[in-house]
Amino acid sequence: MKEPLITLTTDFGLVDHFVAAMKGVILGIAPRARIVDISHEIQPFAVPQAAFTLDQAARCFPRGTIHVAVVDPGVGSERRPLLAEAGGQYFLAPDNGLLALVCARTRPRVRAITAARYFRRPVSRTFHGRDIFAPVASHLARGVKPAQFGRLISDYDRGKFAAPFASAERCWLGAVLAVDRFGNLITNFPSDQFGHLSRTRFRLRAGRKTVRRWAESYSQGLPGEVLLIPGSSGFLEVASNQGRAAAMTGCVAGSELRLMAGYDPA
Repeated sequence: MKEPLITLTTDFGLVDHFVAAMKGVILGIAPRARIVDISHEIQPFAVPQAAFTLDQAARCFPRGTIHVAVVDPGVGSERRPLLAEAGGQYFLAPDNGLLALVCARTRPRVRAITAARYFRRPVSRTFHGRDIFAPVASHLARGVKPAQFGRLISDYDRGKFAAPFASAERCWLGAVLAVDRFGNLITNFPSDQFGHLSRTRFRLRAGRKTVRRWAESYSQGLPGEVLLIPGSSGFLEVASNQGRAAAMTGCVAGSELRLMAGYDPA
């Protein structure tokens, strides 16, 4: 791109200087870059929410886009900074599962970033967004090849939250990927794999609520009723008609879900 496109996804909020500092570093190295804010309101430390938000937004961006995502509870530890090439785009993030959903739907080439010559100096132990991810993204935008940042790896964190798993016959353990502003719980149950729930008996335990009813839209629910619906993201949602399912269930991003389907009535 003549004007490279760089996106930012963080849990930094907009009150402090953190986001502006990252943008300043980027523009100091790649002044022609266009910077798009995906979100800076990720719940602090909520890696599943960040992974979901990044994956959903990235699908709508053109090839060649560089995505920087920093939700990093392990900043300053031995966790690695990563650069992934996936679906014709580039993704920079800590190795904590943040790229799990992006990598699960593509055939990624993932590198551990080790080329310190591309870092901002000195490197703070608490602000790798400014000192590692922003400058590496900028040099990538300037034409530095991915191979120059580090070697390919295969042992990156694939995120335990990325997909549900069968815990017993007809039983699955899943997780809440994100809570949207309407209080809907976006689960990690793919709609195309679990759409059969519309035709069978099921119960989904979400926090203090058990969901037993399938609906095709929010409006099909009664006030205060908790529903399971196929959401626009391609995942099932726990929702309520003009209500906040998150408040009703007590769930947050990362909360465990338990699904039983096709069981015999007691």
